[in-house]
Amino acid sequence: MKGIILAGGNATRLYPLTATTSKQLLPVYDRQMIFYPLNTLIKAGIKEILVVVAPDHSGQFLNLLGSLFKNYGIRIVFEVQKVPAGLPQAFVLGEKFIDDDSATLILGDNIFEDDFSQDIKEFKSGGKVFATKASDPERSGVVKFDDKGKAIQIVEKPKKWISDFVITGLYVYDNRVIQAAKDLKPSERGEYEIVDLHNFYLEKNELDVKVFDGEWLDAGTFDSLLEAGQVVKDKKLYENFDPIVQEAIAEFNEQLKKISKKMLTK
Repeated sequence: MKGIILAGGNATRLYPLTATTSKQLLPVYDRQMIFYPLNTLIKAGIKEILVVVAPDHSGQFLNLLGSLFKNYGIRIVFEVQKVPAGLPQAFVLGEKFIDDDSATLILGDNIFEDDFSQDIKEFKSGGKVFATKASDPERSGVVKFDDKGKAIQIVEKPKKWISDFVITGLYVYDNRVIQAAKDLKPSERGEYEIVDLHNFYLEKNELDVKVFDGEWLDAGTFDSLLEAGQVVKDKKLYENFDPIVQEAIAEFNEQLKKISKKMLTK
């Protein structure tokens, strides 16, 4: 299993905060946002992770993550996404990185209270996505279930009500996702849609949709960014980090302190 974090894009909804840095490098409580999706992947035992970044901020990601986990058996590589063209592009950009393996894609601004480690570790084939109830489902990909709880329809931003359950930003697919992403056609808004990949597997009866109840935070606006930090603090989600991530962050912080002291004594 390979891991991919999609951390590109311009994040215009967070201007001017993102005029000088990436959204995924903004703080959520006591650490940068990027560490939350990283933790999701690392807790699931994933050792190779591709971070897809925008050209303007690629150096900042490299400075933070380039050697952060080198002593912990985790390899992080980077791919520059020059022009955002939809979530499925991550699988095309990561084709050589994924190679013959399956892949877990997580959006760089998604924070989950639930631990999906076992779901990812036990994944065999097909596709697996994660759904939760939302008060404004029309803003996302919406999934409809039959009476037995089986997903029967997924629609991106439906104009008519389908259900209250939305697909969140964590997706697990087998290797066929690469070719499926290549074969997609742009939607009316000119982007390749992740919902089309969901439906690729749904039509083959190979898509598992897991419903969860814990917090799902999409920190892409001023309000949701503030809320995310508050939820992390109140629910102590910072205590749910894998020891590897905690130790790597602590080691990095100590290194920065030593460098700062050296600079002050010059």
